[in-house]
Amino acid sequence: MRHQIRAARWREQGIVAAVIGEALHPTPIGAWLVPDEEHRRRVLTDVAAIWVEHAMFYGDVHVTSSLTAATVCFHRYGPLPPPANYATRLATAAGPYAEKFRALDEIMDSRQPTKAHYHLAYLAVRPDHQRTGLGRALTEHLCSRLDLIDLPSWTLTLPAGEHLLVQGGYEAHHAIERPTDGVTLQPMSRRPAQRDETASAALRPSGRRQGSRV
Repeated sequence: MRHQIRAARWREQGIVAAVIGEALHPTPIGAWLVPDEEHRRRVLTDVAAIWVEHAMFYGDVHVTSSLTAATVCFHRYGPLPPPANYATRLATAAGPYAEKFRALDEIMDSRQPTKAHYHLAYLAVRPDHQRTGLGRALTEHLCSRLDLIDLPSWTLTLPAGEHLLVQGGYEAHHAIERPTDGVTLQPMSRRPAQRDETASAALRPSGRRQGSRV
């Protein structure tokens, strides 16, 4: 089955944020960010909504036609401003967990490349739609666009989905064993494919993510 992918519409921000919240809910980083399982999905969704809106202005948000999977990316040709009223909005969205989200921001900032790149902040698939080819379809779509614009890409991902990005030509760097024991964040980067490479060569199967901002 071929999955259709398109740019997300402005009114679909909440849906995209919900996809991210659901995808992060069962992960170790999700549990660390919001230990209270009763509130975890809501908090993760509300914080993701801040970044989805920001990407609408400074990047790209793409979704599958089923609205069950999405990528959220930023064009980092230079320093980007933070989301509008970020401190206040984060405090409202995360409540007592805001400090953990700020710690995660600091970890990301410490590893973010300074040269121009395309930042894959989230690659998320709803848990009940995982292992159906949606993640791979999004990865292929992302990498095709990266090769067209001839821009390197960077992400900070979870090891569980790392294989998807490896198939798309991303390379893993020294893992971050933070912010707490049992949580590993994997920086990965990708160079644009050479002009004489085919898409199939750039997406050759290999190795072992699903992506990012986490």
